[in-house]
Amino acid sequence: MNPRLLLLTLCQGLLMVNNVVFVAINGLVGLALAPVGWMATLPITGYVAGGAIATGLVARHQRRWGRQRTFQIGLVVAIASAGVCAYAAMTRNFWLLTCATLVAGYYNANGSLYRFAAVELVAPDFKERAISWVLAGGIIGGVVGPSLAAWSRDAMSQPFAGAYLVLMGVALLSLTLMRFIPFPPLPGQGSVGRQGRPLAIILRQPVFIIAASGCAIAYGVMNLLMAATPIAMAQCGHPFSAAALVLEFHVLGMFVPSFFTGKLVKRFGVLPIMCIGLLLNLGCVLFALSGQDLMHFLGALLVLGVGWNFLYIGASTLATQAWAPEEKTRAQAALDFCVYSTMTLTSFSSGALVTTGGWTAMNLGSLLPIGLLAAALLWLAKLRLQPAAA
Repeated sequence: MNPRLLLLTLCQGLLMVNNVVFVAINGLVGLALAPVGWMATLPITGYVAGGAIATGLVARHQRRWGRQRTFQIGLVVAIASAGVCAYAAMTRNFWLLTCATLVAGYYNANGSLYRFAAVELVAPDFKERAISWVLAGGIIGGVVGPSLAAWSRDAMSQPFAGAYLVLMGVALLSLTLMRFIPFPPLPGQGSVGRQGRPLAIILRQPVFIIAASGCAIAYGVMNLLMAATPIAMAQCGHPFSAAALVLEFHVLGMFVPSFFTGKLVKRFGVLPIMCIGLLLNLGCVLFALSGQDLMHFLGALLVLGVGWNFLYIGASTLATQAWAPEEKTRAQAALDFCVYSTMTLTSFSSGALVTTGGWTAMNLGSLLPIGLLAAALLWLAKLRLQPAAA
């Protein structure tokens, strides 16, 4: 840990405050404003779809202006879009709310690169722990986000409008911190031409395929279930305070293990840690299918969070083996495009599934991507054993 890494960890925590509040309230605001019920999670879908759309743009901006300035632009976008969300909630304009969250995706796409930027602030031997430590900043989101959503729910005449205004202040604080994090120049920064191998060659590597699949499915399954949790709990008669508590434990499960996940990856290797994360995802589904009491929701989402942590940190660490320094901006953008595209699909599907098929159908549906990733991990393990046997 060093001062720059510490500040970046705090920025990650503030990003997660934004994301947790968005998940906690956007589905409920969408349910209140949407023309039909299955559109309830469109504001959440807009946030991740905006991230998918923005990944290439963020990569170009980082290659041209560097990490710090591009991260600052993302935070300015976060402030402006949160203000528009507040106005949309006050005027009960569902489509304006969805468009504002779509624009906010630029901030989301920037924030997803904090974990890779962390690697540039430490010596190469500490890259696993740097990724893990920065993601540990999400604990701030787990503690502050749900409480902030519950506290600001009725701060204004329109429910949850005040929460969006509070998020403007959160982004402003992060913008202030980012000013004091000088990043080393990226290889080829300022250049407009392509550097390194063609992107198609990078994407065809087995290590990249598995890393992208791991990140995408880790976020996809987590997002499928987390985005629908407030709606599913409301359908089961649980109050919003209970949903906020469940989200708080879920986010803590996502980030508390980060204090030791990096060391586990260093000691046991990437693939075993990713397999444990996959098994924890399966455990979440089994827990969720066992009942719909508060403790079933809480236990399932807590296990889901820990599973996400092992899968996402493991896959992110694996991804750093797939590119050369001069290729990182394009390769990282492609990786995060896979993540956000999957999240877009699962965000939209979660609203449709939970309002039509229910909580049970959602959990059963998540078994398919879990099974596919298990097969992919076995494939990569087999490829790595073949040279060793030879």
